[in-house]
Amino acid sequence: MDPITLAVVRGALEQIADEMDLHLIRAAISPIISETNDCAHGIYRADTGETIAQGRFGLPVFLANMQFTVQNLIEHVRGSGGFRPGDVWILNDPYLSGTHLQDVVLVAPHFVDGELFALLASTGHWMDIGGAVPGGWAPSAQEIHTEGIIIPPVKLYDEGKLNTGLVSMFTRNVRLPTQIEGDLFAMANVFSVGRRGLDSLIARHGRDTLSACISEMIERSEKQMRSYIAEIPDGVYHCEDFLDNDGIDDKPIRIALSLTVEGSSMHFDFSGSDPAACGPVNLARTTTQSTCFIALKHIFADVPVNGGAFRPTQFTIPEGCVVSAAYPSPVSGYLEPIGRVFDVVFGALAQAIPQRTPAPAFGTVGVVTVGGRQPDTGSYFVAVFPYPGGYGAHARGDGLVNGTPPVSMANFMSIEMSEHRYPLQFVEYALREDSGGAGRYRGGCGTQYRFMTRSECVVSALGDRVDHVPFGIAGGKEAAPSVVQFGIGGREMTPPMRSKVEKQRMHAGDWLAAASPGGGGFGDPLERDLEGVERDLNLGYISRRTAEEVYGVVVSEQRRKSGALRYSVDSGASARKRARMRGDQGKTAATG
Repeated sequence: MDPITLAVVRGALEQIADEMDLHLIRAAISPIISETNDCAHGIYRADTGETIAQGRFGLPVFLANMQFTVQNLIEHVRGSGGFRPGDVWILNDPYLSGTHLQDVVLVAPHFVDGELFALLASTGHWMDIGGAVPGGWAPSAQEIHTEGIIIPPVKLYDEGKLNTGLVSMFTRNVRLPTQIEGDLFAMANVFSVGRRGLDSLIARHGRDTLSACISEMIERSEKQMRSYIAEIPDGVYHCEDFLDNDGIDDKPIRIALSLTVEGSSMHFDFSGSDPAACGPVNLARTTTQSTCFIALKHIFADVPVNGGAFRPTQFTIPEGCVVSAAYPSPVSGYLEPIGRVFDVVFGALAQAIPQRTPAPAFGTVGVVTVGGRQPDTGSYFVAVFPYPGGYGAHARGDGLVNGTPPVSMANFMSIEMSEHRYPLQFVEYALREDSGGAGRYRGGCGTQYRFMTRSECVVSALGDRVDHVPFGIAGGKEAAPSVVQFGIGGREMTPPMRSKVEKQRMHAGDWLAAASPGGGGFGDPLERDLEGVERDLNLGYISRRTAEEVYGVVVSEQRRKSGALRYSVDSGASARKRARMRGDQGKTAATG
């Protein structure tokens, strides 16, 4: 294979997928797509359903999930006459397409000279799916039918003819019919971008050359991923973590992984995980698999995203467990358990390759949804706020502050846009002091925000990481817990499930405050360089108390003319204090 042609074709295919992402982001009506980028697009092999290329502007959570969706659809369509030119299929059944009901998938075939050449797919998050809770995140759901409409694989377009009755069914059963209809047709129109790009490539290189390049791309990705896995010491690595609760029963839920590395292959075994939860914090099998791939991609970032990168992995995931839930288990809160799956993969790999594996990030999306009617028009509104947090530290540096969730990468919509669209007023959005885990390298800071409502509405929260916080690695410390609080009629209130509450009624002047964890720390805090501690103090990342008691430094302060405090670290006194603290730790370890 000519390497220049291969590189040009690979770049062009990735560009087509990128353009599909951008087309939907710019055309969508709902801000969860246009502002938060909650979408994804890809090109897939028509025979195997393997990913050829996926856009880089959508969410990582759909990385492999869309491949599994396409593969499941291929099996379904095979029994119903196959794909035809002009067809567009639609589904959101999470037991086939993963994630949750709000993530709707469209799949269209692309034909060349009358023969099926590839499949194109578009995933977009709908702001409402017709369930009991505005927005679809239902913290008290005990079955999927509470969460919204299930769309089995069905044709939206049949050989180019729109199923208008299906569109009417959607718009009649959601709170935001205009937004949903607009987003639906924007998603369907994305396929014109993909078809145009593929036709241009085929006209330039020919079908045979393009097919050969695709096969070579996938094989090279497999070889590259296998070469990286082969560098990991063979062995079985165990890690487990817990969800605080499922929103129904206030007891922890175990997610356990045994990761086997053998040669150039990996086997993920989740057999030790708890049964499916009663509440909505379950995962479909495909989402669990996809999350494992995302974790690997964070470590082996230069492996191209295509089906070859997924081939070296095998899975044992018992059906009916919390990470392979079956109908009718609810899944609207899937963003919480994927954080835990992500972290147990990191926790297992940290035992084998600690210098390449970061500590866990904040590990909760903490979605807050606000639903009600606009005070001026009376029309429904639904607002969605996934909060940013801190990333885990690693062997090369501190964790990112104010980062989007590493599995979903959903943006927090700008304050200005939020206040413009919804009857809300934000009174605070800030980095959260002392939220990152201490260490030689510090976990990134989480965030805290507070908004007041300007009219009557209902507010729901679906988060986690209050009781079981992000852990540190290699001697690093854990991060701070998440926090959700309400101010209702002048009275402060914490939900009984701490981070989960459904349809809390609020009136004008009431408020909600949410704070995300930081990331876990890496290494002994007493080994952090003094300049780093001083910088963190002056940036407000850590408090003076943490600097003195955890990092073992001696601090002096000076008030400037502006009134601001400037902290300084005494290097000599700090070195002596740290030596004493290490001695005390050694004595404790010896007598413990």
